[in-house]
Parts: sequence; structure tokens; C-alpha cells
Amino acid sequence: MTANFSAKLAILIGRFQPFHNGHAALLKKALESAPNVIVILGSAFHARNPKNPFTWEERATMIANTLDETERSRVSYLPIRDYYDEKRWAKEILKAVSKQAPNTGSIALVGHFKDASSGYLRHFPQWSLIEVGNQANIDASNIRQVLFEAENLDVSLNVIAGAMPETIRQYLKAWALLPCYKDLVQEYAVLQAYKASWSSAPYPPIFTTVDAVVKTAGHVLLIKRKRHPGRNLWALPGGFVEQWETVLQAAIRELEEETTLGVLSDTLPDALAGVQVFDHPDRSLRGRTITHAHFFDLKHEQLPEVEAADDAESASWVPVEELAVMEDQFFDDHFHILDHFLALLKD
Repeated sequence: MTANFSAKLAILIGRFQPFHNGHAALLKKALESAPNVIVILGSAFHARNPKNPFTWEERATMIANTLDETERSRVSYLPIRDYYDEKRWAKEILKAVSKQAPNTGSIALVGHFKDASSGYLRHFPQWSLIEVGNQANIDASNIRQVLFEAENLDVSLNVIAGAMPETIRQYLKAWALLPCYKDLVQEYAVLQAYKASWSSAPYPPIFTTVDAVVKTAGHVLLIKRKRHPGRNLWALPGGFVEQWETVLQAAIRELEEETTLGVLSDTLPDALAGVQVFDHPDRSLRGRTITHAHFFDLKHEQLPEVEAADDAESASWVPVEELAVMEDQFFDDHFHILDHFLALLKD
């Protein structure tokens, strides 16, 4: 180490899905700027999907494999979940960095303003910003497209080999042998077909959906999804609003259709304890989807009977105390909808 570092600690924030040469240039700048580097791994604790196919542990391994032994000793990793709330997300990053590196002194944030998605760099004015220039327009989404559309993965990865370190190319080849890969390929194909079905619309559509959070006797009613997207993931009962109904009517209809909940539908409006709109642009891979989540607190001492139907593979009452450890098994942002009403992520 030398005395030429401009900061005591450098921070690099990203999803790195996967890590590519553009990211490598940012990490190199971070290593040149400070003796120690923390890589913030976004979209952590999320169920695998075509946008976030790699766990945070897999991404940390990818990055470490591109470094030599000395560099690896200078880099540490912090997983941060998607909160779908930028202020809360930034606050959690500051808290996590302070906990991992207390009393560090000067901190530099290394980044690149690519597009509107780079606005997160402005959320940390207390850190000095080191901006790195454009790196040949390398985009992780293009690499994922190759990964999930390739008829021959070896050939396709060779074509885009110049976009990533060789260790990453080898890692992707090995990773594609995991059982999750085939399921992600199927999910990707379903999502592409879904988007193609409305691609001729004069404007990109905005979908309105509903979800039902039903709580009673210390349990919450969940379903497992029967089909892609999100096949076999836990979800809230819900679906799309139909032309003739209000959002409350839609929430009750979807709840009955998917769970055949053993409660008279006429009693559900009286059990309504809250309604919240969830409208983050990235909350669903199906497209711009705004959901109205309805929280029903039945206050029963016994659990009503349920039986899966329609789009649900199964329907189950799950103890509230078990939900926090199930975060990486939920569809879209449904874990965070539950967190909003039930405060699952309290410190």
C-alpha cells in the first residue's frame, strides 16, 4: 500500500448480474483510490429470476475470482436487499457501512452515470464521488439475454467474451449446469412472450393488480404459484383487476378464487385493516404493474380452511414468525408488502 490513496475507504455499489468488464474498471478505480474497498451487492436475498439470476454469494465469488490474492484481502462484500424505497435503501447502506467499517474517515463512492438508473449515486452526499467514464457500453442485461437465449451456451459466451473477464466466462459455463438454470431459461421465455403479446399497443401498458394480506391467529395466508413467472415461489393471493370491479372487489374475488378461504365474503370488508399502493417501476418483471394490497385482519382464534385453486399450486397458513427467513422464496416484492403491514424487518 502507498500514501497516494485519496480516501480511507472506497465504496462500489451495484447488482453485478453478472460482473463484467465495465464493473471491473470501476473496481480497479476503487482499489486505486483507497486501501480497502466495500462492494455493495444490491438485490440481495431476492428469489432468483431472469433479472437477478445470481445470489449475492455467487456474485461475491465471481468478483473475488477476478482479483489476485492481495486485492482479495482488500475487498469485502455487503449484501443489501431491494426495499423498493430509495430513502430506506440508502439509509440501510449507510448503516451497514458504518457497522462494517466504523470510524473510517474519508470515504469515496466510485461509480458511473450510465442513465436514470445511476441516480442512486446522488443519495450519498457525505461521500466524495469518483466518477469513472463510459466503458464501451457494456450492459449486464445483454449478457443475461445471451445466457438465457443461447442455443449453444459455449459458442454464445465465446462471442461476448470481450465483455467480461475470462474467469467470469468460465464461471457462467459452470453455473449453467445448476438445476436453477433450466428453470430460469423457461421463466425468461415466458416473460418475453408475455411482453411480445402487448408490444403492438400504442403506449406501453400499465397493469393494475390487487393482492390480499390475510392474517389471523398469528398466521398469514400464502399461496405457491403454479406457473411461470414465479413458479413454485410463495406469493400473496391476488391478480389483475377486471373491467367491472373495484380494487376491493377484485382483491376479495382473487382471494376466493385462489384459496377458497372458508370465510363469508360479505364479512371481509369489515376485516379490512389497511390498503397500500405499491408502484415501484421495478417491482415486477412482467411490465409496469401497480398493485393495491389489502390487509385483512380476521382476528379469528382458529385458522379457516383453505384449498388451492385457479393459479395456485397450494395454499397455506404460514406463521408470521417464520416469514423473515423465507425472504428469498417470494415472488416479486411480496415479501416487502408483508413487511409493510407486519414489520418483518424491524431491527
